[in-house]
Amino acid sequence: MNQGQKTALIIGIIIVAILLFLVLGFTILWGLRGGGFGMMGPGMMGGYGVMFLVPIIFLVVLGLIIWVVVAALQKTNISTESSARASDDPLDILKRRYAQGEIDKEEYETKKEDLT
Repeated sequence: MNQGQKTALIIGIIIVAILLFLVLGFTILWGLRGGGFGMMGPGMMGGYGVMFLVPIIFLVVLGLIIWVVVAALQKTNISTESSARASDDPLDILKRRYAQGEIDKEEYETKKEDLT
């Protein structure tokens, strides 16, 4: 997993956690004030049953969808950068490597002479 995917995963987890907190908080407050049950009363298990799982499942699925979309967008961005670099001139690649400090001046000069 590369850095971009880790970042997308962390952002997705944060979004899901915030939404989960909001939904559960609203559900608990709604239940404490006794709202939403109508004529039939609170129903099974105080009106909650297992229905409180529905928003949780929804938020998890939403988070996964967001994570997949962000990861896919970052992957296409990486592939376009690599294809653009593949078409670079060898001298440009050599200059970039020298500028990034991958090679020293002697190696740069030697390889530059080989290429020209």
